[in-house]
Amino acid sequence: MMKAVIALAVFVLAAAPSFAEDKETKPPTPAQQAQRERMKACNAEAGKQQLKGDARKTFMSTCLKAEKS
Repeated sequence: MMKAVIALAVFVLAAAPSFAEDKETKPPTPAQQAQRERMKACNAEAGKQQLKGDARKTFMSTCLKAEKS
């Protein structure tokens, strides 16, 4: 019984990468790309200001909301 469980585990682990390869990656939509750019810009600014923890969270939230307008 133990050999069967081990064999099944080995099969599943060996097959896992092939399942991931079957998934097609789609290019980001314009809205997704714009959000990525906003995140990059706000993240860079937060880094320049050396913000950490709650201050960084607050800044990122404010920055991302301001960029949408």
